[in-house]
Amino acid sequence: MTTTPDGDTGGVIISAFEHQYRYLAEREPVFARLLDEYGRPDPFEWHDGGRTGSSHFAAMALHIIGQQISATVAFVVFDRIAAATGTIPSPDGVIGLGGERLRACGLSRAKAAYILDLAQRQKSGLIDIENMTSLDDDKVIAALTAVHGIGLWSAQTFLIHQLHRPDVLPAGDGGVRRAIREAWKLDELPAIGQVRDMATGWAPYRSYAAALLWRSLRPAGEPSDPKARALSREAKTTGSRTSSAAPPPRSHPGQA
Repeated sequence: MTTTPDGDTGGVIISAFEHQYRYLAEREPVFARLLDEYGRPDPFEWHDGGRTGSSHFAAMALHIIGQQISATVAFVVFDRIAAATGTIPSPDGVIGLGGERLRACGLSRAKAAYILDLAQRQKSGLIDIENMTSLDDDKVIAALTAVHGIGLWSAQTFLIHQLHRPDVLPAGDGGVRRAIREAWKLDELPAIGQVRDMATGWAPYRSYAAALLWRSLRPAGEPSDPKARALSREAKTTGSRTSSAAPPPRSHPGQA
């Protein structure tokens, strides 16, 4: 059951995210229009196909791997690392592989170094990525961005998808900026500062605003998250292979 900010539901059961999106729609007519067209996306949904399990380390490794490459390729590289370690990638497993074997899995030299730095910091106690729920957003961002290769965007998406924080808007994200340009019919992409200024009135539900903006970049009914689309293609490919390997169906009497 979703509650109002002060915790009072007034005895009414509210559907998932209804209050948060209604709050945004009341403050910004553009959101009301987007909600009518696209519905209420789950801002915390994490499309990894079950690859990272409950491991925040593995999830952040996937965030790093996916920087500036397609989700499909990111899954392939992640799966190779998982196969090389024999399980969901862990700090010990990644350190055991070392830079050379990580690069052999498809990582660039830089990304191999980034993931190793995360693993070594987790191993040494410089960061505890599995237990960040008690930290506020700024402290999580500070801890994560101290790791080589983890920038503000990766830290913010971790806050949303792994820690389920409700008030995070990646103002520098290209998708968010494109969505704002299209939804508000601007002549050009808004500057990052402009996005931050616009979003001031969307607090304390800016993660929901980001989810709706990302959703608006694709047609209604079509997966908007690149990882979701990659998983859909993966499922179709697996289904085709299974289907082609299966024996042909038996004909019924009277059929040729």
